[in-house]
Amino acid sequence: MLRSMRDGERLLVGLDGELDHFCAQSVRRELDSMLRDPTVRQLILDFSGLTFMDSSGIGVILGRYRVLRERGGSMGVIHMNDHVSRIFHMSGMDRVIHQLDKVQEARR
Repeated sequence: MLRSMRDGERLLVGLDGELDHFCAQSVRRELDSMLRDPTVRQLILDFSGLTFMDSSGIGVILGRYRVLRERGGSMGVIHMNDHVSRIFHMSGMDRVIHQLDKVQEARR
């Protein structure tokens, strides 16, 4: 469900399928494992393969945001489909997590 690529302090993680209450715990564990490395200062989530997200997915994302914020890092998202974008904005996550237009912006 997750694929990742590390570039210095930046970690790009692609999510595939659904991020709902059935898989939220395993996604949380995988992301937490990746973020155990304190040198990761920026997390970019690539939603191009994500087809669905519910409130459990929001919780997973906000929890990782807090981890990064506590270490002085940042988080962004790219490639949201209409459904995921609607959930993202309705939940207010767009006020704390930046939506980047393309991978090049994520690499700045």
